[in-house]
Formats: sequence, C-alpha cells, structure tokens
Amino acid sequence: MATLMKDIKLPQDHPKKILASKHIDFINEYGQDEDNFEYGMTDYLRVSGMYWGLTALELMNAQPTQDKESIVTYIKQCQDPQSGGLSACIGHDPHILHTLSGVQILATYDRLDAIDTSAVVKYVQSLQQEDGSFSGDKWGEIDTRFSFCSAMTLSLLKRMDAIDVNKAVDFVESCRNFDGGFGSRPLSESHAGLIYCNVGFLSLTHRLDLVDRDTLAWWLCERQLPSGGLNGRPEKLPDVCYSWWVLSSLSILGRLHWIDSEKLKEFIFACQDSETGGFADRPGDMADPFHTVFGLAALSLLAEESLQKVNPTYCMPQHVIDRLGLRPQILS
Repeated sequence: MATLMKDIKLPQDHPKKILASKHIDFINEYGQDEDNFEYGMTDYLRVSGMYWGLTALELMNAQPTQDKESIVTYIKQCQDPQSGGLSACIGHDPHILHTLSGVQILATYDRLDAIDTSAVVKYVQSLQQEDGSFSGDKWGEIDTRFSFCSAMTLSLLKRMDAIDVNKAVDFVESCRNFDGGFGSRPLSESHAGLIYCNVGFLSLTHRLDLVDRDTLAWWLCERQLPSGGLNGRPEKLPDVCYSWWVLSSLSILGRLHWIDSEKLKEFIFACQDSETGGFADRPGDMADPFHTVFGLAALSLLAEESLQKVNPTYCMPQHVIDRLGLRPQILS
C-alpha cells in the first residue's frame, strides 16, 4: 500500500512578495524587553540570535536601531578571559557556535579589533581532537557542525594554518554516506543541515573534490515537496530553514538550477507573518529571527533583487566576504 508524502497546503491568501518593512520592525523590536520571560529564557543563544537578526537586517539593506558600538561592546564582554572563546551571553561558558556568531558580526561591522583574536584562535585550536574532529566546547561533544564552525571562524580571522587541516578534512570525509550526504559523525544519518556544514567545510578548505557532486545534489533536490518547500530528510515536513541549508549546498555544488525556484519562493513567501513581520518555519506558525534570516538568505540565493547578495558558504553579505578577500571554493 502506497504511503502519502508528508507535506502542507499553502494558504490561498499568503503574501506574494517580501514584507521588508514589517521584517525590519520585527527584528528591531525582537527581544528588546529585558523584563520579558522569553528574554531571560533565551540567554543561552543570545549572541547567535544577534547574528540572525543583524544579518537579516544587513540582507535587507537596513540598520539596527541599537547603536552598533553597543553591539560590539556586548560581544567583547562575552569573550572568556581564560579560554578566549565567546559565550552566548555574558557570564556563560564559551562555545564554538557563539564564537563563530560573534566573529561573523564583528567581521560584518569591520570591528574584529574589538576582541582578542589571537585568543580566539587558541580557543579553536584547543577544540581539535586527535582524529581531526572538533568538540563544541570543553565538555567534549563531537559533531561536524563544530568542524565547520571552527573552520569558518579561523577563515574569517585568516588563521586556517592554526589547525591540522588535513586531519580535519579526513574526519569530515569519514562522515560521508552512500547517498552522497553527510552526518554528524561517521555512520550517522544524512541530514540537510549537516550536509551544509560538511559541504561548507570542504568549500572553506578547497576540498570539494571529495564530494560525489551529482549524487548529493540529487538527494538534496529530492527534499523539495509538492508545496515547493524543502525538508531536511525523507518523510519530514518542509521548513523554511531548510531553504537555506539545501540551497546553499546546491549553490556551492553548482546545482542550484536543479530546484524549482519559483515554487520554493512561493513557499518562503507564504511563511511570512503579514501582521507581526518575520518568517516562521511553516505558514501560520510563530515567526522568529532564526527562520527570518534563513528565509531571507534563501531568497537572496534565488536572486531576489531587493536583497543583498549572500555568500552561500559563510551566510554573510557577499560584499563583506569580498572586503575580507576570502575565496571559498564554489563549483561551476
């Protein structure tokens, strides 16, 4: 007996274009009330949340209402004086995820001088394991997300020489599966988010020769459902964030044209909240900065003219990557 593919139906009255002014207001107002319960409950991802919101504004050619120098000062206060890593919030333990987010913000604002970058490099060095993998922090969780974050952090600081790149590449290669995809560790299931991390890592290290390009691109294209949206793995519902994870990987592989871009655009547009602004994972759900930045970044890859061009490897405005003189490997 055939099973039905999991998918959603788009509402007929969904938005047909980017609601830019509403998104700008949504981002600038999000998380500003320090007395709000949600504000206190999101301390654990504060700096990464800042990256999502500030990058969304950059892509929309908008500025934060908050003074940029105060943003820089906050990130500076999140640098751990002992390890050199950056934490999600002042007083929290450092982690490579938030270290990368902080470095991305400072690189965008051309203010890497605000932190001790040598200490950041030593922190990333301390996370590499004997097999070439990286832990996320001192507690030792291993995941290819952390390989990617470590490589991107060092790339932005122009210090890739600080780690054993060959060993790091060997570990990522060991996480490749028969379907062309990649998992979090060897023998782990292929997943679109992790594929972006592994393909992004190989883009940064100029080792995309290790990717089975067309096999992987076909797996990624199969993530598109009749609604136009993309899921992260088989038999899952579509989600706006996978618009980025899948499209960026296809863009790096030179296979972006294999997706039905018009149907995907329609799905992403439908995920906008026409009242509050912001993007949700699916139409009708609550909007948040995470899905907002990845919805906008995906639309940028789809050549939406009102948006800044985004770099598919760094998920940062292309003009910032050009200013820094960075050249990740992108296949044609």
